[in-house]
Amino acid sequence: MAEAQIPMLVEVAYATPVEQKIFKVNLPQGSTVQEAINLSGVLEQFPEIDTDNLALGIFSKACKADTVLRERDRVEIYRPLIADPKAIRKQRAAEGKRMGKGGGEVTEDADEA
Repeated sequence: MAEAQIPMLVEVAYATPVEQKIFKVNLPQGSTVQEAINLSGVLEQFPEIDTDNLALGIFSKACKADTVLRERDRVEIYRPLIADPKAIRKQRAAEGKRMGKGGGEVTEDADEA
């Protein structure tokens, strides 16, 4: 006689700039991240999620859709970045050079002191 499998509880989290939602899902042991997303209802509530290019994590650690979940895992669906952080740092550094060291304005009197 086959043993009845005890379901595990996991969460699926997604956030927009104005709202954060956590979906609780009961799944069979051995379920994957993708199965949790599909069964959670997050895709129906947030149709803007691009399912072809999902960036995913479990408790802030990057993972793939086929990662097997454990009891009480929290699957996180990440939105794409609006700006490239590397490009922003370069831009800020260039602006700092134009302003002079320390971020203050450069005056001609400073050279005489």
